[in-house]
Amino acid sequence: MSSVGIATVDTFTTSLKTLLERSNELKPKGGIEPALTATSFNGDVETITQRAEGGLAANAQDHYAALETACRNIFYNQLVRPWRIQITGPQLTNDTQASTSIEDTSFSQIWNLLDIVSILSDIPLCEPGLLFWLVEELLDSQTIDGCRIVFDYLDSRRERLTAKHFKQKQLIILRACNELLRRLSRAEDTVFCGRVFIFMFQSFPLGDRSSVNLRGEYHVENVTVFEKNPLKDVAPMEGSVSAMEVDQAPENVEEASTASKDRPVPGNVRNGSVSPQPAENVAKTVKFDTQEDQSPEPEPDTESLYPIFWSLQDVFSQPTRLFETAVFEPFKSGLDLTLRKFKAVQQHQQPRGTSKPSSEAHRPLKRKRTCTDSDQRDLASSFNPRYLTSRDLFSLEISDLAFRRHILVQSLILVDFLLSLTPKAKKKLETASNKSVLYTYTLPEDEIQWANNIRNDIATYLQQGQEGKFYYRMVDTVLSRDKNWVHWKAEGCPLIKQPPIPPESFIASQKGAQKTSAPKRIRPTPMGSLDLSFLLNTGDEGQAHGLEILKKTARYTLPKVEDFKGPIMEDDFDMDMAKTEVEKESVAVAKASKIWRTLRLASKNRLNLFDKLEDGVGLGPLFETAVVKGDEGEQGRKEEVGGEGVGVAEKENAEVNGAVMEDVPLPAADVTASPGKTV
Repeated sequence: MSSVGIATVDTFTTSLKTLLERSNELKPKGGIEPALTATSFNGDVETITQRAEGGLAANAQDHYAALETACRNIFYNQLVRPWRIQITGPQLTNDTQASTSIEDTSFSQIWNLLDIVSILSDIPLCEPGLLFWLVEELLDSQTIDGCRIVFDYLDSRRERLTAKHFKQKQLIILRACNELLRRLSRAEDTVFCGRVFIFMFQSFPLGDRSSVNLRGEYHVENVTVFEKNPLKDVAPMEGSVSAMEVDQAPENVEEASTASKDRPVPGNVRNGSVSPQPAENVAKTVKFDTQEDQSPEPEPDTESLYPIFWSLQDVFSQPTRLFETAVFEPFKSGLDLTLRKFKAVQQHQQPRGTSKPSSEAHRPLKRKRTCTDSDQRDLASSFNPRYLTSRDLFSLEISDLAFRRHILVQSLILVDFLLSLTPKAKKKLETASNKSVLYTYTLPEDEIQWANNIRNDIATYLQQGQEGKFYYRMVDTVLSRDKNWVHWKAEGCPLIKQPPIPPESFIASQKGAQKTSAPKRIRPTPMGSLDLSFLLNTGDEGQAHGLEILKKTARYTLPKVEDFKGPIMEDDFDMDMAKTEVEKESVAVAKASKIWRTLRLASKNRLNLFDKLEDGVGLGPLFETAVVKGDEGEQGRKEEVGGEGVGVAEKENAEVNGAVMEDVPLPAADVTASPGKTV
């Protein structure tokens, strides 16, 4: 490095030490909190900006390199002893360990330096990834407990560290977290591994592809090794009850298998041996030819179940092997036997006379969280997800509820994978672009029925036991959300975050929403209502107006038959004068309405005249007058039917009593038609 470069590094080192002294005044007690910001230094950060703008370095790259060297010098001086630094440069080696304890108060200088570097990278006056480079080396120099404290710092500054220049930082974050995960034990540091994953999930965008397995590769290196004893393991994964439950000489195996098919096996099947039944009990046994055997299935033997159970792990790590019938059938029988064994263990552990374990029955409704952080860490570290496949421990493992649930959750994941291969499920992914996670294999109908049945049985079993319903609801929620992620990956991981809406579109939609939700004025005449303004009309002099028009008797009294004579004649005239088919059709409809109303009125008191009507001639006979005979010696008088001489009520009574009036045809009377009358 040239003399100019060395002078630049020394200048930046002096400025950084000034900021660290100022930070000690702001945080006299040390610690991670509170976080330092640019406003905390009252303009001291601007001195570095002025010196950078003053041309201490030839270009931006030299300026970044000089400031990075100054930060690393201070970082290493605070972290390790000077003689532990290599001569080749200020870089920590794998065997270098921090001489300053991370729990000491003096270690707060490291946290303050990282805050200052974060401020400078946001301006930016240094490389955006410089802070995570220092954090990466800090994690390498600390023990697992020290790394937990480093992650306390990262968790408290996560939003601030990832707010700006994230593209330049994401690869460094990913590399540092993956290196830390390789150091951690999934069995002993489960909680800490979860913290690292959560930090990455919260830092990276939701639709980032860095952790997406686009090609759908499986972890085939995960091989479960277990003991195999060919003398005891008789045909593992065959799924036959006789091969697993009967432990006797080879010549007796066929006999026992035949007996199990033809009739119930006499005796008690326990631990792979058959104990004979007394003769009198055998004689009293009655066998009915039914389609389903009503006798309960015998409990699988633990010793024979051992190889079948651990063989399932090979399928769990390579689900595509189930596309072969030679693998799928043994898997079905093995999973059925495993679930049957779990149910038997659950029944043995369940106290008699109670539906819940005693510990859960007397558990209070509200939990008291009184345990400390150290107790929670010890409790979390006690959980060991690694399988212990020793034959001697198998009976103890299956008696553990957590172990059984873990195996069944694995089974649920695999069964959901099989159900995603049904024709109905594959139809939803016809337009998917990522063919790597789409399989040509289609699950047959009988296998679909088996998968649905075994999934329902597993779901029912997981809801039993201590807090079983809550546990299953949590598992079902996770698996349901995972289906959405699988669908998203099959579509090629499209962008989840949509581009922002232009301001013009937002303003236009906002105005439209305001216009839609604004109170509207009431119409003077609502839609679909009648115009009642005529009620207020005063009318001309000498004419009725307003409500007087509604009070006319012509509006509520029935018209006479003769009133329709004139309108019908006018319709005949209009029919002769009509030139188009539309006019003729309109006149025909109007005439038919008047004829129908005339006939309805005439049916009340002129029913005897209906015999004189002829088709196509007209309604002339209905408009003729009737002659009513009076007393002897008097001349017949002419009278209109329904007139003043004879009341309508009297004629109706006469018709009811069976009286028959003799109608004498008279000359047609003058009838004044009054058009406009309606029935």
